[in-house]
Amino acid sequence: MLVIRRIFVCYHLRASASQREAAERAHSVHHGKCPVYRTIHRCVDITTELVLEED
Repeated sequence: MLVIRRIFVCYHLRASASQREAAERAHSVHHGKCPVYRTIHRCVDITTELVLEED
């Protein structure tokens, strides 16, 4: 039986330098609105990373 214990999500986003702060802020709070995260976060370790590429 396969048991998922950890999930790592890497978001790659292309944005202008002026949008960097907004993107980082959205990344820091998005999990609270994500139904999947809210359903499984107590039994699965979920980590995310934001990689910004400037236009």
